[in-house]
Amino acid sequence: MAHTLSYIYNMNFSLGQNIDFCLRLILAFIVGGLVGMERSHRFKEAGIRTHILVCIAATLLMLVSKYGFADLAGPAGEALLGTKGADSSRIASQVVSGISFLCAGVIFKVGSNIRGLTTAAGIWMTSGFGLAIGAGMYIPVAFCVVLLWILQYVMYRLPIGSDIHGGNHLVFVVKSNHGFENVLHEQLKKWNAQVTNSRVTRNIQNGTTEYDLIIRRKQDLGYIEVRKFAEEQGDTVISVSTSSLYMQS
Repeated sequence: MAHTLSYIYNMNFSLGQNIDFCLRLILAFIVGGLVGMERSHRFKEAGIRTHILVCIAATLLMLVSKYGFADLAGPAGEALLGTKGADSSRIASQVVSGISFLCAGVIFKVGSNIRGLTTAAGIWMTSGFGLAIGAGMYIPVAFCVVLLWILQYVMYRLPIGSDIHGGNHLVFVVKSNHGFENVLHEQLKKWNAQVTNSRVTRNIQNGTTEYDLIIRRKQDLGYIEVRKFAEEQGDTVISVSTSSLYMQS
């Protein structure tokens, strides 16, 4: 009995196993980053951070699924401390399913943009940490924390893809669209802005036209810049609004 208890509470993965776990997590980091970089360059909502978080979380959860219950059996494969017949993975699988509903609650749509994806991925990653800690896989968890710290530090110091761009949601309501589209197009070029989404709505009843734009540029457009452009159009522009895409996250 004493030998059994000693095996349970002192059981650790070998150095070789822990190195293998860390190598798998590094590969997940790289693969997730490569996929996320391609999506980020196309200004998609799920960018580098989101893809890396999801890939690392999935890898960590798979490690827990495969190796996290190794301490429930003795060296000869016998069940320990009444674990025979127990489904030890049941709670773990329910955590993964249940946390997905929580993640869905923080994802929402603002206009044509989806917000909260990275936050949801972070919550899912945190659930993986909890399961791995509960399974006694301390070294993989610590290694994941280091990888995520490096991710945040690098992305802050060396922005990549869409992270090097600001974003704005612009809405112009004009009396007549005659000539305004050309003026707006020229102004967007002066702002060095790239339009990633646009919608033009004409109101036949009052003769107004609404331009709803999502733009990307090196920095967010300030309200003063947008207001100045609107004032230069005289009484053509009835109303204008601007908001940062990141402020809506």
